[in-house]
Amino acid sequence: MKPVAGETIVQRLRITSAVLAALCIVSFAALAQSGETDTARHPDCFHCGMDRDRFGHSRMLITYADGSETGTCSIRCAAVELAGNSRKYPRTIEVGDYQTRALIDAENAFWVIGGSKRGVMSARAKWAFARREEAERFIAVHGGVLATFDEALQGAYTDLYEDFKSLRERRKEREGMHGDGHQYKGHL
Repeated sequence: MKPVAGETIVQRLRITSAVLAALCIVSFAALAQSGETDTARHPDCFHCGMDRDRFGHSRMLITYADGSETGTCSIRCAAVELAGNSRKYPRTIEVGDYQTRALIDAENAFWVIGGSKRGVMSARAKWAFARREEAERFIAVHGGVLATFDEALQGAYTDLYEDFKSLRERRKEREGMHGDGHQYKGHL
């Protein structure tokens, strides 16, 4: 390689080395980011603290237009996230495929609402499948109805009241509280 007029070989080597170093750094950062799983970036659900890897079959990842992300354990916690961030535009909403646990586009997934399998963070289950056949096979064994993402999300919002009511009642029982909010120690 011949140096350009006024440029020494040492200068040319320094420029080439700097460009190569910058390319290596950018490439390494891109590889590190692409190799990092969503559960490594967001190990716990932002809203309830549940382990997202353990609930990989129901976890969700919301990526907003500004590049920020929120990881949740389920569509129930994703509904809470979306309601609480109504000013942010979600660029993508992904969900764990019930069968493979791989993230898939939530809006194009085949959802099953209800059935005999207990839901995650909700009494009424909502599961996503990449393939319609898998959803129908699940329904044949466990029950439930085939639904769209919008129907599953609407179901999550509808179920929030009952789910929170049930949670409050269980906490009261566990803490020995009565309906009036007072704790009685064996005598009324």
